Parts: sequence; structure tokens; C-alpha cells
Amino acid sequence: MPALAEVIAALEDAYPPALAESWDAVGLVCGDPAEPVTDVLICVDPVAATIDEAIETGVQLVVAHHPLLLRGVHGVPADTPKGALVHRLIRAGIALYCAHTNADSANPGVSDALAEAIGLRVLRPLDPHPDGCTGLGRIGELPEPEPFAAFVRRVAAALPATEPGVLGAGDPDRLIRTVAVSGGAGDGFLGAATAAGVDAYVTADLRHHPAGEHLETGADAPALVGLTHWASEWPWCGQASAVLRDAFAGNVNVHVSARRTDPWTIRA
Repeated sequence: MPALAEVIAALEDAYPPALAESWDAVGLVCGDPAEPVTDVLICVDPVAATIDEAIETGVQLVVAHHPLLLRGVHGVPADTPKGALVHRLIRAGIALYCAHTNADSANPGVSDALAEAIGLRVLRPLDPHPDGCTGLGRIGELPEPEPFAAFVRRVAAALPATEPGVLGAGDPDRLIRTVAVSGGAGDGFLGAATAAGVDAYVTADLRHHPAGEHLETGADAPALVGLTHWASEWPWCGQASAVLRDAFAGNVNVHVSARRTDPWTIRA
């Protein structure tokens, strides 16, 4: 069975830490690199629900997309929310590894997984790095054009259900062929999506004013599809699981978390 260090090496080959944004915190949060790993749980959020799942499943490693300790801390006492999670992980002998914006920018990465789930053929990054193949977001195309209303239904059917659901903003009859996607909060790329000339833009956490102002720029502005943050990034869990299954065929059991950690739980 591989050591934790070997599993981390496979993850970092797929999602190089050098691709992470300067403000990000990626890598091993807790755990002994020399310890063996037979079971891994992959999730979007390292929160109480997924730590419960990790303990119940008997894994030795949790691979999360979102960092647990994004901002600098001076301690992790067990009577604080995040400190409590660290203590639970250590007591259970479970390591935590986080791949965040390095997984966003990798090729393939988070937005590739979202595009694949929707049924897009990826063409290029939305916000490319100098190499032209890595970077944030993706631009892709559908096999055939379809009305925007049908496209919104396509997106909803492709992703796990959430209470807020999937929202569309645009002419329901507009034909959609080229699409920009960005897993996670993406209204910072509204300008890039417009400049790319795509028909629609799919992302999460769209705020009222940026979305409204974008739609007011004219009929050529991409139609918008709004998702919850968790739903937009959950397809990456399957992608990351394939990385480990390919690297350690038969030697590591990889589990994808089935627990919805989207914070919205009630629709009125």
C-alpha cells in the first residue's frame, strides 16, 4: 500500500501547487507523510459532515478542494470550529490534503470537470496562463446549438440538486453553442466571458449588481446560468478520484463524498 507521501505526489502531479494563486493555502494540513494509505475520501468542503463521513468510512486521507485554514492562524484549539476539525482528524488518524486554485487552474481541472458534466467540448481556458493550456475557467462548445431554456435544464440535470437550484438569466429562445464555465465564484470573469464572445456563461455565486450590469451591456452579452458554489465544484471530486484510481489501481480505495455541503438547506 502506498505511503501518504506517494498519494500526495500523485495529486501534485495532477494539480501542481505552483499553479495556486499567491493568496491560497494548498497542500497537507495534517497527517504523517510516512503513514500508509488504503482508503481516501474526496470532497469539496472539509466540514463536520465530511469529517463524519471520513471517520465512518474508515479512510486515512481526506482530499478536499477548499482549504480548511485559508487565512493565517496562531493556533487550532479544540474549542474553535476549525480547531475541532483538526483535532478530530488527528485523533482518528486521518490526514487532510487540500487542492484549491491549483486544481482550478490545472489541465484538466475543476472547470474541465464542470464542462464535461454539462456535455461541453473544452476549447481553451477562459483566463489562460502564459502557457495557454492552464488557467482559470474554460471555454467550450455544445455538440449542437440549443435554446437557452433547454440549456439551463441541461445544466440542472447534470449537477447534484441543491435547494437554490439552477437559475438562468437571458432570452429563453436564444440559441446556445459556445459556453464559458468557471467552477466556484466567477462573476470576476464576466468581462472575460463577454470578450470571448460566448453565448452563455455558467458559474457560481453571481451577485446582483455585477450580473445585472453585465446583462445591461447589450444583446451580445452572454446569457448567465447561476449555480451554488458547491454544486459547481462537485464534479471535480470524480475527476480527482480518477487521478488516484489510475495512479494506484487496486491498491487504494477512493470514495467520493455523497454528502451535500451546500449551506442552503431550506427553500421557502
